[in-house]
Amino acid sequence: MNKAIAFLGEITIPKAIAFQKMTESHESTVRRNTMSELRFDNRVAIVTGAGNGLGRSHALMLAARGAKVVVNDLGGSAHGAGKSSAAADKVVEEIRAAGGTAVANYDSVENGEAIVKTALDAFGTVDIVINNAGILRDVSFNKMTREDWDLIMRVHLNGTMSVSHAAWPIMREKGYGRIVMTTSAAGIYGNFGQANYCAAKLGILGLANCLAEEGRGKNIFVNTIAPLAASRLTETVMPASMLELLQPEAVSPLVAYLCNEACKETKGLFEVGAGFIAKLRWERTPGYVFPNTRPFTLDDVARRWDKITDFTDGTYPTNTTDALMPIITSVNNPSLGGNEFVDLDLAAKTVLELESSYDERDLSLYALGVGAAHDPLDMSELKYVYELGGNFAALPTYGVMPQMNAMLSAAKKGTLQLPGMNFGFERLLHGEQYTEIKRPLPPHAKLKHTFKLKNAWDKAPNAVVTFAISSTDESGEEIAYNEMTAFVKGAGGWGGDRGPSVDENVPPAREPDAVIEEKTDANQTLLYRLSGDWNPLHADPAFAKAFGFDRPILHGLCTYGYAGRHVIKAFSNNDSRFFKSIKVRFAKSVFPGDTLVTKMWKESDTRIIFETYVKERNELVIKNAVIELYKEIPKDKPAAAPKAQAATAPAAAAAAAAPSSDPTSADVFAAIGKHFAKNAGLGDQVGTIFQFHFTDPASSWVIDLKSGNGSVKGGTVDKPDVTLELSESDFIDMCTGAVDPQKLYFGGKLKISGNIMASNKLTFLQKMDPQLVVDEIKARVEAGGGAVPAAAASAPAAAAAPTAGDVFGGIGKYFQQEKGLGDKVQTVFQFKFSDPESSWVIDLKSGNGSVSAGSTEKPDVTLELSESDFIDMCTGAVDPQKLYFGGKLKISGNIMASNKLTFLQKMDPKLVEAEMAARLASGAKAAAPAAASASKKREAIAPSVIAALEAKIQSGLSVALKQPLNLRISDLDRHWTVDFSVSPAKVSEGASDKASSTMTLADSDLEALAKGKAKLRSLFQQGKVRVDGDVLAAHQFEVLSGLLA
Repeated sequence: MNKAIAFLGEITIPKAIAFQKMTESHESTVRRNTMSELRFDNRVAIVTGAGNGLGRSHALMLAARGAKVVVNDLGGSAHGAGKSSAAADKVVEEIRAAGGTAVANYDSVENGEAIVKTALDAFGTVDIVINNAGILRDVSFNKMTREDWDLIMRVHLNGTMSVSHAAWPIMREKGYGRIVMTTSAAGIYGNFGQANYCAAKLGILGLANCLAEEGRGKNIFVNTIAPLAASRLTETVMPASMLELLQPEAVSPLVAYLCNEACKETKGLFEVGAGFIAKLRWERTPGYVFPNTRPFTLDDVARRWDKITDFTDGTYPTNTTDALMPIITSVNNPSLGGNEFVDLDLAAKTVLELESSYDERDLSLYALGVGAAHDPLDMSELKYVYELGGNFAALPTYGVMPQMNAMLSAAKKGTLQLPGMNFGFERLLHGEQYTEIKRPLPPHAKLKHTFKLKNAWDKAPNAVVTFAISSTDESGEEIAYNEMTAFVKGAGGWGGDRGPSVDENVPPAREPDAVIEEKTDANQTLLYRLSGDWNPLHADPAFAKAFGFDRPILHGLCTYGYAGRHVIKAFSNNDSRFFKSIKVRFAKSVFPGDTLVTKMWKESDTRIIFETYVKERNELVIKNAVIELYKEIPKDKPAAAPKAQAATAPAAAAAAAAPSSDPTSADVFAAIGKHFAKNAGLGDQVGTIFQFHFTDPASSWVIDLKSGNGSVKGGTVDKPDVTLELSESDFIDMCTGAVDPQKLYFGGKLKISGNIMASNKLTFLQKMDPQLVVDEIKARVEAGGGAVPAAAASAPAAAAAPTAGDVFGGIGKYFQQEKGLGDKVQTVFQFKFSDPESSWVIDLKSGNGSVSAGSTEKPDVTLELSESDFIDMCTGAVDPQKLYFGGKLKISGNIMASNKLTFLQKMDPKLVEAEMAARLASGAKAAAPAAASASKKREAIAPSVIAALEAKIQSGLSVALKQPLNLRISDLDRHWTVDFSVSPAKVSEGASDKASSTMTLADSDLEALAKGKAKLRSLFQQGKVRVDGDVLAAHQFEVLSGLLA
């Protein structure tokens, strides 16, 4: 809504009328912005020191623009001696000779009342005061006399005050005034030998700033210039060649503009000279706030000096409120405290963001590092280290690693700076760790980690600091949350809270409900460190001895991972998906080769208290620890709709979007129509037809104000008076003030044709009530409308994504362009897709090749995957190798022949885009041709195989191992139990919990096995058969081979 509220209230750019600006030619724009349009008719100006140099130039320019000028000049020397009327009289004569009006005044600026009286006597009022008069008494501070000091102060500072003070009541009473003060670069920056002059000139700036605040409400604007120009005061310190370039006439245009009623600037400070004009402002460093709850010393100031003087994120105070705000904030919000090691105020308001990523290899390596799959035949553990097994899973304690690795990686590069923490790793001990998994960790992810201070406790002389870290994926969903608590040696003593002292998660006074004992390997730390923790304390014997250890110690987080595994195994049947969170306190060090004993107490079905000991020394190494479990496995967040990889119709995308509260061109023009209805006769006043053409998305609108009340409509008109062409987004930005119409016009983004000057007539829209646009937006949103009128919408956005049919259609066109491909490739490729099911054949056995929907009897190679994975693979969104090794892409037959598909790399992607465009134009949603859609759905083979197996059993089938086995057909989601423990063996539908092994495969693979086209071993090696449980027992399923041959 904010944009809509701004519309048309801001359509007039502050400096000029927006529509007027955007329609003028370059020449007329220049002419409008020159001083020729700004005049001073009936205004009375006083210019002090106007007998020479800058003052003379100011007086002449104001008089030439219609001002009545009081030319004040004492007529003394540049050092303040003497008096003469000649200088002022000469300038008055120049003004009168040019047809202007002026009178002379010869008083000292210390007598401001007399100068103002001259204006009142001659012209009756005062509108403008230009305080320009000045002298020099340059001398080093060491040699400066009191007279040198006082004379400069009297002329510059007191004189400026005197004239301004005399004119001030007149300006207040009439509610109008413009005052320009004259300071100097010497006053702003300082200059050797001008202590008196510098002090006076900076005093003038202070006076100007105060008067600007006092006069603001009375329409009295006060500004200050710091000029550099040739004058009596500069001719003795600058060479003649430079003085020639520093003409006073290059300063006066700025002064005149600041004096004009069109200028709304006040409290400004400007440097000006030789054509250069710039505005100055104060800048302040963010500074440093010391704790106001305790004294700080000069040593504290010295330690923070770099921060105190760092302008990197400087601020720009413009008034006393801005200036005092940090101090007021400090008083109202007492410092959290800290010292040279811990800056709690900085830590509390600063956020650190780091990024990292991981994949299946990282998860497997971590699992091995914390002892998983020590028995490689334990199928419940193999899933944590074997990504091709079909049930690959992440150990949930890995949730601590991505943020830890991001931090350690930055530390290794020397770029890590935890907010407010000013100590090295040598002071830090990892004291506690909390990790919460929001849902089962995905097999790979790119994450952003946001570090924020949670707590800091003063355990003088040490400190305990806790950082909260949120890890989010690329969609912004939080995947894991960690709290890292560190014990920092020597960092306490700032007088802060000591924090809680009561132990939590204390085991009950009874025997544990479960105990798991597991010995770590002698090289365990060397394996674990490959997961990212490179600290030499865990690998380098010499380094470990330097820190008081006989040998490298095991990482605390490695023990953490062992303990987490033990609880999962004992209380969630080794199903890591139920894991919610873990919190531990590290008590003592563990050495590689130690035996870990985890004792566990079940508080409830979802809460387990535990402790971990080292068996050999009976030392408690993890205490006050708890793991919480989910009652139900958290569900994955629904996947976002895939982005179309080819060109999509903008209107279709817009139609699919949720209603937006931002203004659209339709909202604007509907509001204009309402404005016409409220203001009868606008057409008779304007007499113009305006045509608007928009792009992205394309639309056209007509404002017909030729006569009558006027009208607005979508579409075009034959003979508009003026046509404006631009993108819709630029039009909205222009209307809401986000972009300058003039920049659009001269930048080529706004094109105006026809009667260009007629576009000026659009200024009638300035009187339109912006609420009309707001009402239109509200009505559209409540009606559920999107940003594009319904008539502009085309096919649903989903249909604009490429399909397998589009891809194969494009391949067919490619074959027509590249003759003889079949003679080169000599391969028949069979593609089988699921979700939805379809089949395609690329026949490049010979000749030019062909593409057809359906199946072929003897392909050289067959590729099976989902259609969405195929599209992602074709568009580069996913790596084919990852699909293959992840079990999502199955290749059978001559696997090496699939490499020949690289010929498609040379195909022009526009061929696919053309196929998709043709489909969309025809209104079709699916791209598969009739041959594919009409293909007969494959009948399941599993029931026939089971019937053949039962028949074979009845004929006297015998196997070596007498055990019950489960057979699962994945795509049918059907189970059978074959019980070989009884004689004769018994087959029944459904799974048995007594089965020693479960074999899972697809119905098509079962068919290949039963018809003798594939062997069980080869199907297993290709990842098409999965075995859970006793692999040896599953060998009995060899009885299925050739059953239907």
